[in-house]
Amino acid sequence: MTASITHTLSVASINLILFAARQRGADAYALAQAVGITAEQLRDPDGRVSIGQMQALWPKVVLATGDPHFDLKIGEMINPVAVGVLAYVMMHSPTLGQAFAKLCQYQDIVCDGIRTTGKQTGNLFRLSLQINSPDIIYPEYAINSELSVYQAAIRAMTGLNLSATEIHFSYPRPNDTHEHERVFAPALVFFDAAETTMVLDAALLDTPVLNASPGLSAIFERHADELLQRLQTPTLSSRVRTEIVALMKGEEPTLMTVADRLSMGVRTLQLHLKNEGTTYQQVLDDIRKELAVKHLREQYLSTTDIAYLLGFAEPSVFFRSFKKWTGQTPGTYRNLAV
Repeated sequence: MTASITHTLSVASINLILFAARQRGADAYALAQAVGITAEQLRDPDGRVSIGQMQALWPKVVLATGDPHFDLKIGEMINPVAVGVLAYVMMHSPTLGQAFAKLCQYQDIVCDGIRTTGKQTGNLFRLSLQINSPDIIYPEYAINSELSVYQAAIRAMTGLNLSATEIHFSYPRPNDTHEHERVFAPALVFFDAAETTMVLDAALLDTPVLNASPGLSAIFERHADELLQRLQTPTLSSRVRTEIVALMKGEEPTLMTVADRLSMGVRTLQLHLKNEGTTYQQVLDDIRKELAVKHLREQYLSTTDIAYLLGFAEPSVFFRSFKKWTGQTPGTYRNLAV
């Protein structure tokens, strides 16, 4: 069994989407619970959830709001400069160009499954998005929402109704492009591009950011540096996750087996995990929950197959565990996810 569970995004990003969904009448808590995200997790904006969970959330949000263009409209429904530490760093950068530089520098804090880069060529500045996570199975949702928020952030930071000159989408042209054209007007929109790019007049890079504070910028950058370092430095719990996934082949990986593979004693491993704010059982449950949600979208796998892949001794134990995690049975979840 193979699985990509290393890519994550911030809880602040999840809260942003849930906030917008709530404005459209959806039950945000029920949506989060349906993909295995708990109320406790949502209270920690610097916490992380898997991109797989976010991808499972998108179609549920669209269904719950009844809006097939929900992703394109997110920037119109939220305050883009109040959604996490990266936003605070950007809003206290002196110019729009420097805010873009911070966006590219700290992108992983928001989502490490999409790489944002900026490049000036002559009179044009290109802000490009590249998907680098195989867990992103709905690239349109990820791309549309990010560009929508970027545009809203540009306008909120400058207080001006600025727009790109062109937007290039790397996915195929949809049947209906009216909402793309409306949201990003007066920019010209193109599809089937080699990469997703927001093209702006380079002169806009010198536009001052309103109310930027150098003192606050330094404070928020220190926090952003700490978060980035935490993401880039493998924790013991991430190493435990890797070992569990490698061992999870029809039986539950034991604490002792994982400790042996890490050349550690069981008590030492437990102590270090405790210092990271977790336990072996919590790590195991998190992995099983993430993989269960992913596998249930794969119609060729029966729930019995999934129970085996996740190392449960009996399918009934898997069913009880999944309902505890999501509030739904595996069958109900699969039917709603289709």
